[in-house]
Amino acid sequence: MRPNPDQDARYLDAAATYGAAMQRLARASEANAERRRDLLQDMHVALWRSLAAFDGRCSMRTWVYRVSHNVAASHIDRERRGRVGATPIEDIEHLPDLRSLSADVEKSDAIEKLNALIRKLPAADRQVLTLYLEELDAAAIAEITGLTPGAVATRISRLKAQLAKSFHETAPSESNV
Repeated sequence: MRPNPDQDARYLDAAATYGAAMQRLARASEANAERRRDLLQDMHVALWRSLAAFDGRCSMRTWVYRVSHNVAASHIDRERRGRVGATPIEDIEHLPDLRSLSADVEKSDAIEKLNALIRKLPAADRQVLTLYLEELDAAAIAEITGLTPGAVATRISRLKAQLAKSFHETAPSESNV
C-alpha cells in the first residue's frame, strides 16, 4: 500500500473531528475497558490505512463512520467466536446502590445501562442506532449502512421503542432503592 501524501493530514483532521464519535462507538460496542481501548486503536489504524484510498466520492464523515463501524462489527464477531461459554467475571455489570449516588453518577449509570442494552442488539440494529445517537439523519445513515432512508427511519422508531421498554423493565423498583 502506497501512502497518499495527504493521508497523515487527512487522518489528523478526521481524528480531531470524529475521534469522540469513534470513542462513543467503541463504548457502545465493547463493555470491557481494555478490549475497548484495543478496539478504538484498531479503528484509528484502519481509518489511517483507509485514507490512502479515500477518493472523496462520499463525505469524510461517511467514510469515518463506515470504517469505524466495519472495524467494530469485525471486533464483535471475533469476540463472540472467541467467547463461547462462560462470561468472564470482569464483564459482569453490577447495579450500584442508588441511595448513595449523586445525579452525575446516576446519569453515568443510565448511559452505561443504555450502552449495555445497545451492545445486546444485533449488529445491524446497533450500527443504525449508534449512528442515530451521533445525530446523523436517516439519509446519512442510509448512505453508511446501505439501507434505504425509509428503512432506517422505521428501524430507528422500532429500536427506540424496544430500548425504552427494555430500559424501564430493568430499572430497579422504588421499594428496592
